[in-house]
Amino acid sequence: MTNKAVDATPAEKGLEGIIAAKTAISYIDGQNGRLFYQGIEINELAEHSTFEETIYLLWHGALPNRQQLAELEAQLKAQRGIPDELVQIMQQLPKTTTTMHVLRTAVSALAGFVEDADNTSPEALVKHAICLTASFPSIIAAWGRIRDGKDVLQPREDLGHAANFLYMLNGEVPNERAARVLDIALILHADHGLNASTFAARVTASTLSDMFSSITSAVGALKGPLHGGANEQVMRMLHDVKSSDRVTAWLDDAMANKKKISGFGHRVYRADDPRALILRRISQEVGEANNNSLWYELSEQIENRMGELKPNLPINVDFYSASTYHVLGIPVDFFTPIFAISRVSGWTAHVIEQMANNRIMRPESLYTGPMDVKYVPIDERG
Repeated sequence: MTNKAVDATPAEKGLEGIIAAKTAISYIDGQNGRLFYQGIEINELAEHSTFEETIYLLWHGALPNRQQLAELEAQLKAQRGIPDELVQIMQQLPKTTTTMHVLRTAVSALAGFVEDADNTSPEALVKHAICLTASFPSIIAAWGRIRDGKDVLQPREDLGHAANFLYMLNGEVPNERAARVLDIALILHADHGLNASTFAARVTASTLSDMFSSITSAVGALKGPLHGGANEQVMRMLHDVKSSDRVTAWLDDAMANKKKISGFGHRVYRADDPRALILRRISQEVGEANNNSLWYELSEQIENRMGELKPNLPINVDFYSASTYHVLGIPVDFFTPIFAISRVSGWTAHVIEQMANNRIMRPESLYTGPMDVKYVPIDERG
């Protein structure tokens, strides 16, 4: 006797509509296209804040005063340098290794160089959050130098978080405009509710594992093209389109062949992603400032054409981040790692929050297989 297969309802697939945790870190109003960190709307933070201020906000629930901000900035700068032994591990990897594979490996290995990596006290969790947030840009920049056959650069204490990353990657101190553009992009990507990577971090944290294991889980989830890799695909699409006169034909052909157009649609938003609207403006400004507006203009044309073909499919954060990062001189396969440079601040905030009021994650599953199947001896099996 067997039962009938039971299909999950749409709401159950992918846990859509299921509340898995309570959080005070960020709130998404998907119907109206609004995003808040600890109650402050993302537009205000992008206009007035810095990434370092935003980090403090996510971890502590309020914006820092001058002394608190100075202390955090000093702590981050003190933790930017990564162990020589970790650099040596990275140097042993094949140059063809993807940056996200390198990042995942490095984050896991980093725990071995932290004496109290297993300590999950509130104080230790913040300490480890500082270590990870400071180390991510250095790890990614170091890999960029290693795979290009260049010397790994040491961080500079006179530069902010975003500017130092660009320096360590490119070997040149960026101008204020470029540093601020990346700083805003980091603010916009810092947290976004219970997305797949954040949920992965919280699931691992709920077992009372350590911060480094939790963030390794998050990096693995972010690597997936349905989550963190979309902005890379947007840039590859722009390179494929190449010119304005190809936009309509390219999109029409893609739609006719049911290809996914990256940068459009979102699991949560029914209106335009508010982060995308900010990045649209930034992409235009960066293009004009660098006499390289092609990628913004192509993006705008694609958005307009998609509005005709799919009027209810809004843009998301990945769409204009691609052209922005490209004009800043960031390699395409570094787009998702930059996402991680930002999101580690949110991941660590969620781990801290999870462990402060923990219960191990143990959702139910809906069994869809047969019942009462009799064991058949091996010689009697077909």
